[in-house]
Amino acid sequence: MPRHATLIAILLVCFGAGPCAAQGGPRPALEMLRDHLMLAPADRAPLSEEFFADLPISVRDAGPAIDALWNDALQRARETNRAEWDAKAITIGGRTMKFEWRTFGEPPTDPLAGDVRGRSLFLSMHGGGNAPPEVNERQWQNQIRLYEPAEGIYLAPRAPTDTWNLWHEAHIDAFLDRIIFDAVIFEGVDPDRVYLMGYSAGGDGVYQVAPRMADRFAAAAMMAGHPNEAQPLNLRNLPFAIHMGANDSAYDRNKVASAWGAKLDELHASDPDGYVHVVKLHEGKGHWMDREDAEAVPWMAQYTREPWPKRVVWRQDDVTHPRLYWLGLPEDARIPGAVLAARFEEINDEQVITIEAAEGFGERESIEVTLFLHDDLVNLDRRIVVMHGERVLYHGIVYRTIRAMAAGLEGRADRRLIPSAALRVTVPLRP
Repeated sequence: MPRHATLIAILLVCFGAGPCAAQGGPRPALEMLRDHLMLAPADRAPLSEEFFADLPISVRDAGPAIDALWNDALQRARETNRAEWDAKAITIGGRTMKFEWRTFGEPPTDPLAGDVRGRSLFLSMHGGGNAPPEVNERQWQNQIRLYEPAEGIYLAPRAPTDTWNLWHEAHIDAFLDRIIFDAVIFEGVDPDRVYLMGYSAGGDGVYQVAPRMADRFAAAAMMAGHPNEAQPLNLRNLPFAIHMGANDSAYDRNKVASAWGAKLDELHASDPDGYVHVVKLHEGKGHWMDREDAEAVPWMAQYTREPWPKRVVWRQDDVTHPRLYWLGLPEDARIPGAVLAARFEEINDEQVITIEAAEGFGERESIEVTLFLHDDLVNLDRRIVVMHGERVLYHGIVYRTIRAMAAGLEGRADRRLIPSAALRVTVPLRP
């Protein structure tokens, strides 16, 4: 629908001059969304074409609207994804990732509410790589038995390739996303209690995947791996453990682990609210740590994800992403090595989002940044100021809309990461 037509439709609804007037006044966007979702998917117009998607909605209606969109997505996914979960094999882009899982303990309960919360999910990536398939198959079978959390689903995927970088090729992120989504749907996993771990080549993968998918995990643990070109900047809100044999000198793994620990120490010193980490070199141990590294499992389990942190630091990997937490970039600005950082804070009774860094974007004059917003981060009934240096990029109300919610869900199949509002700002890169 053209923009002017959308605005006319909004006015008709808001002031009772449209079809809903005969029914006693304007209908709220939430009610129209529910009617829309009652239609069979084949009979629905795209939400992007529905005028009510742009109507402002209240904080009271925002949660139910997000729930309606999420439950509709779950209902459709239960039909389309059931077979892959039962088969323990997911196929994406012509590749297949097998997985096995075991369940430990009882689902946790909320002592205040007295209800059962979702289970934890531990994703555990095997070693091997650059070896015949049967070698990697044995490594996978070993990983299935390697760790035992006190509570949760312990799931070991089988890498879809047998290359040296089997756990940080570009396709891995989509597979892990799908596994998390399916585990939430079919096993009642709590998306705020998902943990990533891996040994040897699986540890290589943790070094790489944890930073680029930091907003999907509550904590991560790297065992006996090597980071290659990965950097720890994105771990600002992701507790990160490194376990290494002190004598594991192949590829300088032990030295590199210590160097990463020093980097994390420095980052934490400059940002004390972030970069929680632990680095342990196990004395007398080589590449195999005799399971001493298993202490990382309860260490991770103490953490719960914060999906709307006050500060985000985002460095694009060579596998680029459109979003990290509440920051988003268009495709043409997803440049490997580029850094975008922002923080939210209250300053003199103003809600201020400051773009702290926008570096490595080449020769362009500016970039478009999308701020995905939620009332868990900001009060959307109050004005928001967006700053970059001394420049004010925006000052005003950002309205909650179903369009923002639907777009957020389309980009992230995660109930807790669905925004209720979105604001696009132009960030200048030149004085």
